[in-house]
Amino acid sequence: MRTTVRRFTVCLALTAIVALAQTAPTFEVASIKPAAPIDMMKMAQAIQNGQMPKIGAHIDGARAEYTYMALKELITMAYKVKPYQITGPDWMATTRFDIVAKLPDGATKADAPKMLQALLEDRFKLVVRCDTKENPVLALVVAKGGPKMQESPAPEAIDESTPLKPGEMSTEGPDGPVRMTVGKDGSATVNMGVKGSMKYRMDPATMSMHLEATQLQMAGFADMLTQFSQASGGGGRQVVDMTDLKGYYQVSIDFSLAELLAMARAAGMDMPAVPGAGTPGVAASDPSGTSSIFAAVQALGLKLEQRKAMTMQLVIDHVEKTPTEN
Repeated sequence: MRTTVRRFTVCLALTAIVALAQTAPTFEVASIKPAAPIDMMKMAQAIQNGQMPKIGAHIDGARAEYTYMALKELITMAYKVKPYQITGPDWMATTRFDIVAKLPDGATKADAPKMLQALLEDRFKLVVRCDTKENPVLALVVAKGGPKMQESPAPEAIDESTPLKPGEMSTEGPDGPVRMTVGKDGSATVNMGVKGSMKYRMDPATMSMHLEATQLQMAGFADMLTQFSQASGGGGRQVVDMTDLKGYYQVSIDFSLAELLAMARAAGMDMPAVPGAGTPGVAASDPSGTSSIFAAVQALGLKLEQRKAMTMQLVIDHVEKTPTEN
């Protein structure tokens, strides 16, 4: 009964969001252009120089920029849902746009998602509805013997009035502001505010990426694993947190460069082949049918189980591939 009420509440909230978009404030003016392909060599050089490419959502004062973002990413930001909660054409994950818009007087950053909704509905003729259905999922549960993760204190929200540090960049994530610092060696530190922080670095010797997350809740860890599941052999299945762990934890995990490239390609990025990185997107033959990366979950005292669960979906009934002219 409680689960049914929760699903109904989520759908009711989304329905209200869609309805409010009809009367929400709109961008004063907006320009939408197809995004130019990224020069990966130039991007790699910029990162080595400690400069983070300006990709994603950036809202500063009255100016809103959405750079090199797939239509699916724009929808997740506008409706505040996860990518796996969107049911629609496959091309939405690979067709990318650059949007520059001006917020009207009196509008704040908090109004931007509603204005982005209105923009998508007007220029892309987007029509959505809420639905729930039973889907196969990967349940993240506690393994026998209990969790083997160190607990952390709750993270603090990012104070946007605090000036950026040298080499630090601010961007807008689906759950609020994100601050990132990139090292010349390609390592990076990402501060997600109340969602925790993470650091990652590449090990050229093993062609692998090492990621350490602190102050991470299990729901956030499940979202992270969902990306791996969808990009590297997990059949696109959602990973659902069923651990009943309510605290914040330190999580350390390693995954291959091949899986990292698979994630980027699944997001529609034109990634070149890297010698020694293996074949991206090929899953190991393990009982769960997922990528070998999920073996690392066992070291945390957790495991993944195949189950079925009711999941909320934002169904795209109609969307145009080409927006109306500026």
